[in-house]
Amino acid sequence: MKIKKGDNVKVIAGKDKGRTGKVIRAFPRELKVIVEGVNINKRHQRPKKANQQGQIIDKTLPVHVSNVQLIDPKGGGVTRIGIKRVKGKNVRVARRSGVELNT
Repeated sequence: MKIKKGDNVKVIAGKDKGRTGKVIRAFPRELKVIVEGVNINKRHQRPKKANQQGQIIDKTLPVHVSNVQLIDPKGGGVTRIGIKRVKGKNVRVARRSGVELNT
């Protein structure tokens, strides 16, 4: 999975298509990411203590990694991610502009 925590991404499919946000958390085994402000659902929470009230919480749910695309740091549009070998290490590279991405 080439998208990591801290990347700025744009949603390219689904109910939140066109929205952008930062990746808060990545789940490589499930191929999913949590993007801030995207795929927010309401969850009903029961009271945990006797004197507490129940409430409705907005919860950010994961999005499949195929439905998001990285925003190019140089141009601002969406880009694919390539991998280039620099000094014996693999570095992520934006295909659109060729800019190396921080890892």
